[in-house]
Amino acid sequence: MLACTDRIPRGYREGAFIYKFVCSSPPIGVDKLKHTCMQTLLNSLPWNMKAQHASLWFLGAVFFLCSVHTRGLRRCLISMDMHHIEESFREIKGAIQAKDIFQNVTILSTSEILSSVKPLGVCCMTKNLLAFYMDRVFKDHQELNPQILRKISSIANSFLYMQKALQQCQEQRLCHCGQEATNATRIIHDNYNQLEVQSAALKSLGELDIFLAWIHKNHQGTSTA
Repeated sequence: MLACTDRIPRGYREGAFIYKFVCSSPPIGVDKLKHTCMQTLLNSLPWNMKAQHASLWFLGAVFFLCSVHTRGLRRCLISMDMHHIEESFREIKGAIQAKDIFQNVTILSTSEILSSVKPLGVCCMTKNLLAFYMDRVFKDHQELNPQILRKISSIANSFLYMQKALQQCQEQRLCHCGQEATNATRIIHDNYNQLEVQSAALKSLGELDIFLAWIHKNHQGTSTA
């Protein structure tokens, strides 16, 4: 696993939510790819290159290009305590879904929406869905029950901490947004826009377990027990 700078200390706690920022290597191995890249380009050096400063400059350029290429292959993940979020949602799921009158409509669970996102797009899709819930769903939903409202606020606070963790990925340009993540995000927003605002917010809130299950699956390599 690749260590990243500005790492949030292990076990850092805000409320009941634990998270940290980590980087992981893709299955093919960044170090192996970088070594292969370096070896290939070093073998191409002309033997008659006698000027030492020119050689050092060339080697520096090679290392920089290889670093840029392999950097894009890293996956940026977040480690989190999902139990707190899942427990909060379980306590309100029944009440939320009971209010949903559009049982034959879905926003997140349309076939292949999230499953189409490739591993390198997980960071981007996570970031986009967190923004979707924070900027639209939680703001649009109007809840009168104080107990449900407290649980929703708790989930929103946890999402905010996750957004802060992913912000470091964005700053280090490790949160690549491919076509699959872009298309999936657009489809979700299009589905949301097809319903009246309150109905769309309620529907999305009731489907929160789909997002949580997707997070657990795609970030499970770094999830805390």
